[in-house]
Amino acid sequence: MKYYIIAGERSGDLHASNLIKQLRLQDPNAQIRGWGGDMMQAAGMDLVRHYQEMAFMGFAEVFKSLRKILGFLKECKADIKVWQPDVVILVDYAGFNMRIAKFAKRQNLKVFYYISPKIWAWNQGRVHKIKKVVDRMFVIMPFEEEFYGRFDYKVDYVGNPVNDSVTDHVAVSDFRAKNKVYHNKPIIAILPGSRKQEIENMLDVMLSVLPSFRDYQFIVAGVSNFSKEYYEQYNKDPNIKIIYDQTYDLLAHSKAALVTSGTATLETALFNVPQVVCYKTSAISYFIGKMVIKVPYISLVNLIADKSVVTELIQDDFTPKRIVAELKQVLFDKYFLKKQLDGYELVRKKIGDYRTAERAAELMVGYLKQEKV
Repeated sequence: MKYYIIAGERSGDLHASNLIKQLRLQDPNAQIRGWGGDMMQAAGMDLVRHYQEMAFMGFAEVFKSLRKILGFLKECKADIKVWQPDVVILVDYAGFNMRIAKFAKRQNLKVFYYISPKIWAWNQGRVHKIKKVVDRMFVIMPFEEEFYGRFDYKVDYVGNPVNDSVTDHVAVSDFRAKNKVYHNKPIIAILPGSRKQEIENMLDVMLSVLPSFRDYQFIVAGVSNFSKEYYEQYNKDPNIKIIYDQTYDLLAHSKAALVTSGTATLETALFNVPQVVCYKTSAISYFIGKMVIKVPYISLVNLIADKSVVTELIQDDFTPKRIVAELKQVLFDKYFLKKQLDGYELVRKKIGDYRTAERAAELMVGYLKQEKV
């Protein structure tokens, strides 16, 4: 069968690449085309356009780039129409993908959604649109099955792909030697995000607390889609080190972490690393977000646990003084640390023990075969 897959960011590229590998096992003659990244291409997808060209974040930033986004939508729709896939598989990236879902449905194409838009966070009424344009939804948050059930929409919970990735990771034993890290200093991991806007909003402030933690080595998790020269502007102290594309090995060797809100908060929790969650965006994006967001937390850890497990320093709370205070708590307050680690255990139980991409691919191919009979 022919599968057209669209992912619009780095984490979507990873999860979609694992899905592609499993689809090929379930359907050895699969033809796969789509929009995504290097990992999807390496897994065997014919790459039409790279997600890096579509990496817009925040309401204000999206508005400024509207003409470019509309051009991408037009191009994507035309490509789908010509290629005529058996199914369009959308991976997160709701602003773009929901428009593609509507278009694909008008073309009488089957639409599957892998990793639900976060409609439970804001604009929950969009569930009615999803019911109209998405044939099958495959969700990765344990609470999403119940959420959709409230609207009489049956979805498939397939586990969380982050849990699979962390479980499968084998940490290198020579991490310190390989990266020339001080052997006598515990590591504080700095995860500033993978988008340029995130890094520029977050990293300077995260690193500004270093003078309060001279006995620790700060290591920044860099991503290779930015040049080393770009990151070096933040490398202003011998106690700062930047490593590239080794986030899991970094977390496996870290004492604590400062983490930009996103998938990395869950990854950090699954590695059992104490963390402080940080987030800052433009003033206008934050103002709009405050008005529309309907959930009490921004980190996946707290959302899955349905209670405060990790401290969230958002916007005006994201200051050097607060970071120092919260980081000292996770490093030195045993009661606070135990409470956080107990919360991590609750998160693991709620996620469950699934092979997510394998389960999703098995269901997808099964549904498509049923409907072809």
